[in-house]
Amino acid sequence: MAATAGPYSLTPWELSFFDPRREHRNALIILNQPFSYPLLDRVWHASRWHACADGGANRLHDLLKSHDGKDKRHLYTPDLIKGDLDSIRDDVRAYYASQGVRIVRDEDEDATDLMKCIVALVEDEKAERHVEQNAIVILGGLAGRLDQTVHTLSLVHKLRRSRKHTFVVTDENVAWVLDSGEHRINIDHTLFGPTCGLLPLGTDSTILTTKGLRWNLTERLSSFDGLVSTSNHLIPEEPVVTVKTTKPIWWTMELRPLAPV
Repeated sequence: MAATAGPYSLTPWELSFFDPRREHRNALIILNQPFSYPLLDRVWHASRWHACADGGANRLHDLLKSHDGKDKRHLYTPDLIKGDLDSIRDDVRAYYASQGVRIVRDEDEDATDLMKCIVALVEDEKAERHVEQNAIVILGGLAGRLDQTVHTLSLVHKLRRSRKHTFVVTDENVAWVLDSGEHRINIDHTLFGPTCGLLPLGTDSTILTTKGLRWNLTERLSSFDGLVSTSNHLIPEEPVVTVKTTKPIWWTMELRPLAPV
């Protein structure tokens, strides 16, 4: 189990949601942004709970309705579709209703569809009386409209204490927040690289020390007004990247094109 976050904590990271051959406590939330079938297939089968945030259901439905000339919709049936339901199409809603999918309209104007899905996950976890939380895997959220991207970044930053294992993945990137402390990130170089970055979002500045990168940092101040470590590189010979940070920081890695599992 990961150590409690703090100035001297050591947190190990392994991205289990890219390995569908192993069972994990992952919860997948699909947003209304494009994604590929190979990425969906991996994160879907590595997750035990699946939800679409409103228009995310359109993306799931349309990708699978005729994939390689086959209808695969029945193989990827979500547990939940939730949001204000202003984006889901009538035909998509009718199809998933016919499959017995729970479709919940939530008109709370102070919460986004993503936030509503996370609330539903918490409720389902309480109903199952599981002590261990699911890791949250958000499919989408780093592309498209800038305001929606900033919301994703803000929400995950705020979740770092209550839901530390919250990840955002697209066909180009995987990213999450490293809270203050020391972190050991296990790197599968067949999946990730070569580029990576440490982004001081949501904080005024932080002091960074890294190991395992092409251009390591040693007690360097990082801020939007100063140094931002973008376009850094993972080193193929290094299976682990170590990051020590005094404040929360976003860690991002380039995702290589995925082959079918």
